[in-house]
Amino acid sequence: MAALLLSSSHLATTATSASTSARPTPAFLSFRSTRRRRGGLLLASASASASAPAPAAAAQPFRALPASETTVLVTGATGYIGRYVVRELLRRGHRVLAVARPRSGIRGRNSPEDVVADLAPARVVFSDVTDPAALLADLSPHGPVHAAVCCLASRGGGVQDSWRVDYSATLHTLQAARGLGAAHFVLLSAICVQKPLLEFQRAKLKFEEELAAEAARDPAFTYSVVRPTAFFKSLGGQVDSVKNGQPYVMFGDGKLCACKPISEEDLAAFIADCIFDEDKANKVLPIGGPGKALTPLEQGEMLFRLLGREPKFIKVPIQIMDGVIWVLDGLAKLFPGLEDAAEFGKIGRYYASESMLLLDPETGEYSDEKTPSYGKDTLEQFFERVIREGMAGQELGEQTIF
Repeated sequence: MAALLLSSSHLATTATSASTSARPTPAFLSFRSTRRRRGGLLLASASASASAPAPAAAAQPFRALPASETTVLVTGATGYIGRYVVRELLRRGHRVLAVARPRSGIRGRNSPEDVVADLAPARVVFSDVTDPAALLADLSPHGPVHAAVCCLASRGGGVQDSWRVDYSATLHTLQAARGLGAAHFVLLSAICVQKPLLEFQRAKLKFEEELAAEAARDPAFTYSVVRPTAFFKSLGGQVDSVKNGQPYVMFGDGKLCACKPISEEDLAAFIADCIFDEDKANKVLPIGGPGKALTPLEQGEMLFRLLGREPKFIKVPIQIMDGVIWVLDGLAKLFPGLEDAAEFGKIGRYYASESMLLLDPETGEYSDEKTPSYGKDTLEQFFERVIREGMAGQELGEQTIF
């Protein structure tokens, strides 16, 4: 997978704000107080209070029920994958309770009205997943729920943001879901956590531990951890530049890593399968798209073939990134505000050299054959569509690849 380039918004933020890497204690938080505030459009509540720790409601058995009689809570509902999860659950007949921020989308460009229209007919609750008391208060009037799906992810993978979202906000989702009676929890994680060298990976793994511990505490509660490989949009960042005559950029010989990318629709369908499929309960589920794994070199060759052009590559030595990271790490020790810039460099290095495939514990090597495949959409079909229509709806936002 090609390396990440840092967006200007990341650098501007890290240059002006100091941060520390203190991590939260991995324990369930008590709901001690709540604040009164306007609930936004439609459904957010400002009247519920939680002056004492909220006991978990009795788990709502649901697998014998038709989809139309089950309610699924979704956080991260306006994100890249979350939107498709909401649509797939609605298509299958579930009642969906979708949590969103008042302004969502890339750089908050979507208004509450936009969100309600986009997720209709889901019931939308505007709340703050980083505030456990407010989240519980806003959701309480709309329970009980039978299951929950968490599609939250930190926007850029910065140190503090990773623990604030990939751990704490995700934990708040679990607490609220359990308080409303959820008997099953589906976590959208990432396959790269199997080799945790980055802060967001450590944060996700810590929450996965919390989830397994909750299932051990309550036999009536189950979970599914979904670890997808690469997303299509992560591999589409060079389509327009190559279409305009530029070379395809890759690190090394283009064979340092490989992935089995999965489309947002196929991933959403797999996540929805986890709601009722007991074979997916209490399991970590790595998942990729159909077909064999593709290296950056093969992805570039495919793109040139679809464009009817002779391949033209720029091969960047991976050691360049090592030098940049070394400099940023050193500067971050003197200027804490550069901590995230150093982390972004490490993220780029990771994705430039590590495969998004299952890591075989027996061999210590990434395995194409052992990475499960699901769905029908292929990267070639995605490239064809982007060549015709552009990246509309697939914008990379703050996570930019070339």
